[in-house]
Amino acid sequence: MLAIVAAVIFGLALLLDLVEANLGDAFTPQTLMFAGLFCLALHLGGVGGASPVNGGWRGRGGSNRRR
Repeated sequence: MLAIVAAVIFGLALLLDLVEANLGDAFTPQTLMFAGLFCLALHLGGVGGASPVNGGWRGRGGSNRRR
C-alpha cells in the first residue's frame, strides 16, 4: 500500500516539475520526492504490509483449506 502512495507522490512531483507549478514553499517537487522516498522506505521496511490482524498472511486455514 505504501508503495502505491509513493508512486502517486512521485507522479505528482514529476507533474509539478514538468509544468513548473508554484504551490508555495511547502509543496515543491523536492519535498514531494522526499515524501515519496519516505513512503518507499517504510514499504521496504515492512511497515503497512500484510499482517495476520488484517487478514494478509494465509496461515492455517485460508482459501487452501480442505473441506
